Amino acid sequence: MRLGKGSGMLGLTALAVIASPFAQAQDTGWYAGANVGLTKSKIDNPRITNSLLGDGFTSISIDDKNKNIGFKVFAGYEFNRYFSLEGGYFNLGHFSYSASTVPAGTLNGDIRVQGINFDPVLNLPFTEKFSGFVRAGVTYAQSKDAFNGAGAVVVLDPDPKKEAFGYKFGGGLQYDFTKTVGMRLEAERYRINDAVGNRGDIDMLSLGLLVRFGRQAPPVQAAAAPEPLVPAPVPVAAAPLLVVVPVAAATQQYCTILDIQFNIDKGDIQPEDKEKLKVVGTFMAKYPDTTAVIEGHADNVGTPEHNLTLSKQRADSVVAYLVDSLHIDRARLTAVGYGDSRPVADNSTEDGKRQNRRVDAVIACVTDTAGLTVAPARMTMALFIDFDKNKANIKPEYDDQLRRVADFMKANPSVSATVEGHTGNLQGTPKLTMEISLRRAQNVVDSLVNTFGIDRRRLTVEGFGDNRRFAYNTSVEGEQENRRVNVIFTYPR
Repeated sequence: MRLGKGSGMLGLTALAVIASPFAQAQDTGWYAGANVGLTKSKIDNPRITNSLLGDGFTSISIDDKNKNIGFKVFAGYEFNRYFSLEGGYFNLGHFSYSASTVPAGTLNGDIRVQGINFDPVLNLPFTEKFSGFVRAGVTYAQSKDAFNGAGAVVVLDPDPKKEAFGYKFGGGLQYDFTKTVGMRLEAERYRINDAVGNRGDIDMLSLGLLVRFGRQAPPVQAAAAPEPLVPAPVPVAAAPLLVVVPVAAATQQYCTILDIQFNIDKGDIQPEDKEKLKVVGTFMAKYPDTTAVIEGHADNVGTPEHNLTLSKQRADSVVAYLVDSLHIDRARLTAVGYGDSRPVADNSTEDGKRQNRRVDAVIACVTDTAGLTVAPARMTMALFIDFDKNKANIKPEYDDQLRRVADFMKANPSVSATVEGHTGNLQGTPKLTMEISLRRAQNVVDSLVNTFGIDRRRLTVEGFGDNRRFAYNTSVEGEQENRRVNVIFTYPR
């Protein structure tokens, strides 16, 4: 028996789309990629059976092969974070069936589908890296059918093919490993016309890789700060008492920058820095219309959130001292914390970290610099005495340093001195660290009195334990810098 219309038995029906509507578009620009995955169709077995029965066969059994591997390659352009246009080539694989008949015969059918597509894509950012997308577009697909019969089944047109427009839609998830490379998981449905007048759906679930071109990371935005009346000069690594910087203007003007450094994880002002603030106070008292922005900074040890809080505390402590001790109107002062976002030195070294633990005072310009100096009330001298760990005794090789202290006090009989003892934080308890630092300071005082003849009434002892670390205890050098003694000379008023 011959089969005429039996060659049109390959029908395709729907598979539900498995996807979620999420994606992420990055910056504007081109991208390209490729996907590979599982394709699936549903063979229209009832139509095949009815056609064979109509041609005189009495019994039909059908074996389907409705799964295969498909792939696609694509390129697109992102107009913004939410919208892009994408086009490419797809190959959905091939699908087949084998129908056995009575009288004895076999009908085999096969279809292969490929084409091109053009899709608008709606991108839906979920987080910075994770997102989703939905798409709907047009296709131009080629369907190639192949039929062959055996026994009682005869095929009149064994190789029909058709090219036609159709449509597709789908969605998926995307994860961006970097600004340029991302991964997609998506599901799509392609509406296809075969070569013998049937319409159906082929679905593809695929995994792919996407690459963007010419993308750059966005610049890091520093926290906004109130603007002073003039641009702030660039901070310098050194810590001078006062820097006078000329500013180009219609008349010659001057601005001041104050650089105060802080101990590790501390926000209080050191005694030796209060004289620098007296200079600022004198300046602002002379020019009552000036204002100042007090900028606090930190090194990069600790979390950014902690450093931001710490830097603001440092700026606040300077403002409080200017208000409470130097009687500057608080309305003329603004405190800003920048955390670790504006380093002036390399945070990989102890000296760099120390320079970055600072406060800058940027003061509005005036037309002259008179009154910018004051007589010092206190002066700090660091004694480079190498104490052994957990020890307070002074070795003989440090007599020269103590002699210089004694000679200075003898040459300035009205000067008194406070000897400050410090240590690291490795001794276990605050009580023990305080005891060790106090013994170190006391031994310096005893040596100045007993060996060099300084009147003990001119000397005061203070121990600070590990409360004023000068360096981090992560190296031998850092530990040694924290085991130190400072001498604070006080001039009479």
